[in-house]
Amino acid sequence: MTDAEVPRQPMTFALWREVDDTHVRTRLGGFFYLLAWLLTWVFSDSPAQVIGSGLLGIVTFAGLLAARLMHRPKGLTTPEQLQRWLDHHWGLILLTALCWGQAHAWALYRDEYNDSELITTLATVAFSTAMTFNFAMRRGRALLALALLYLPGLILMALDWENRHTLLLTLSFYLAYLVLVLGRNHREYHATLALEVKLLEQQTRLDLLSRTDTLTQLGNRYQFNNLFPSLVANAQRQNEPLSLVLLDIDHFKKINDAHGHMGGDVCLSAFAERMREIFRRDGDALLRLGGEEFGVLLPSTPLQQALELAERFRQGLEQDGLQLDEQRLNLTTSLGVGSFDNRLDRDADAFFSRVDGALYRAKREGRNRLVISES
Repeated sequence: MTDAEVPRQPMTFALWREVDDTHVRTRLGGFFYLLAWLLTWVFSDSPAQVIGSGLLGIVTFAGLLAARLMHRPKGLTTPEQLQRWLDHHWGLILLTALCWGQAHAWALYRDEYNDSELITTLATVAFSTAMTFNFAMRRGRALLALALLYLPGLILMALDWENRHTLLLTLSFYLAYLVLVLGRNHREYHATLALEVKLLEQQTRLDLLSRTDTLTQLGNRYQFNNLFPSLVANAQRQNEPLSLVLLDIDHFKKINDAHGHMGGDVCLSAFAERMREIFRRDGDALLRLGGEEFGVLLPSTPLQQALELAERFRQGLEQDGLQLDEQRLNLTTSLGVGSFDNRLDRDADAFFSRVDGALYRAKREGRNRLVISES
């Protein structure tokens, strides 16, 4: 997954990170369970005498291995989907632990497996250690997996206390150690995850700042340069309408001269707020392109609808003006409006130039007017 595909919402990112870690750390685990059982069977006293249990173990662990490999986290975008994948995959992990715990107990119980008891015991230690260090993100589930791995064998050892008490005590102490380590690893994992989430939030804020005009809180030119080509490409691909409105405050230099740059800044902020009142759909992108020039990108909006919105903005501004220093400031704007046309616009630059030309014609022809780009 690329950086662009990493979820930006903290909760979604935390689940995505856990899914990714779980998937990476569990891919080879199923293979080692299968290998451990093969060694247990092959090095038993007489593999031919226990061929039934041997083949059953192979089929079981091979099936669990295949299920793990096939259960891939693809196309997961929502927290619900990510959590569902985790629940299902943990089901496979716990089922594998249950099967191995039974296999270990079976090898301890059956005399035919006396020669390979050590293999199953060492494999149990290895699997439980791997569980403690690799799957500490879910402490409760990891504890359950440890219990499933150990308890069947420990119960068999307890029933044969006289012959197996040394091994029983040793494994019990090691299990207690793993429980303590699991708690520490759980805290460390979530501390690291919290740091990643914090860094992601900081990165998101910095990215937002880099794309936002600090004065008006609209998108800036950088945002426009990134967004505009992608919207044009989507309009070409989907054959959907895309309209662009370019606005320029008329005689803005006179406002700066009369009220100073502070007054000019207040005027720009009020102009942007007026834009939000008219162009307020979720899909509309409002931008300050520089100085007193603004733009509005209107996806899925035909030309006629864009004209109606733009003209409503122009008329409302002409009629009401803006409030500046507790007084009404007469203000007008010139607008260029156009809709993307595959027959006229070979790319985003050509589309922008066409609408920009309409804006300049509006200014040349007397300002305070809307001009439609030539089609």
